Amino acid sequence: MHEYTSTARVWGLSCPGFPEEVSRARRWTRDILRDSPLADDAELIVSELSANAILHTASGREHGSFHLAVAVSAQVVAVSVTDDGGTTTAPKVEHQDQDAEHGRGLGMVSAIAHRVVVHDSDQGHTVTAELFADTRLGGHPC
Repeated sequence: MHEYTSTARVWGLSCPGFPEEVSRARRWTRDILRDSPLADDAELIVSELSANAILHTASGREHGSFHLAVAVSAQVVAVSVTDDGGTTTAPKVEHQDQDAEHGRGLGMVSAIAHRVVVHDSDQGHTVTAELFADTRLGGHPC
């Protein structure tokens, strides 16, 4: 294979930080992955990460937005959501008691995905969840 050739395909979408955009993000993800057995999991992950961006960061404020990327190869589907920042802490998995109404989303994403990576920058946070087409590549979901 030529060093500049890739079999991975990447799509991107920017959405205004309105709650109704979460459903748009889900539909967009489902359209891209319509023939993939990982579509349901990816759609759920995008929904949760998009909602978190709107609820917990500047993405949900006036003129806020969030950005999605879906990368697909034969081995991996990676979904990323980047928020507009505005918080002093990065997204993290929290262990809530069973009566808590919030704080379980990233834990749920971590349970579904084979790997979750959080990247911080001055502009915001990017949460990437990877789903392996063959679980032997990365073991069982965490």
